[in-house]
Amino acid sequence: MAVLKWLSICLTLFCQGTAASKPCRWTQFRLGRLNDVSIALLSDMGGLFPLMCAEENVELTFPEDLYKNTEGEDVYVVALEAMRYVEQLYNNSLTSVTWNKTKLNMFQNVIYRQVQNLELCVVGGVWESSGDGWSVTLKTYFNKLNTVLKEKEHSACAWEIVRKEIRENLVQFKKFIDSRVKP
Repeated sequence: MAVLKWLSICLTLFCQGTAASKPCRWTQFRLGRLNDVSIALLSDMGGLFPLMCAEENVELTFPEDLYKNTEGEDVYVVALEAMRYVEQLYNNSLTSVTWNKTKLNMFQNVIYRQVQNLELCVVGGVWESSGDGWSVTLKTYFNKLNTVLKEKEHSACAWEIVRKEIRENLVQFKKFIDSRVKP
């Protein structure tokens, strides 16, 4: 009888451990695809960077090694933090933009969906930065984008700078998830 109890306990623990170690299915199949859609929408909604904004352009150089420095981190946590920053940014005043409004709304929806689904993958959906270098770098980068918007009073050119930067961020993010999430 004691052996049966032990066996039952071991089997239960094994099943729980296996279930907990399974990757979030949504990220395996949808995160990369939605990121591709986001990049395409950012490109399509405004076209090429406007010449009239060339003088106002600010070089914010996206830290390309940012996602490479997340080796020990859970892909879902990194993805959630990055997408939440993008979502917050695009919840600012967008009245001055001249972009295709339908594509802008689609972009905002895609980002929102990613955040919602990633929250389900991260236990409790709590957004607590780990304080690691990558997290601080990501926060600093998005603070710089917010500063550009504020300094330029959310002008159309300020949003073009942000759009260009976010696109580069999502391209780097794509490389990150392609290297970490295997279908």
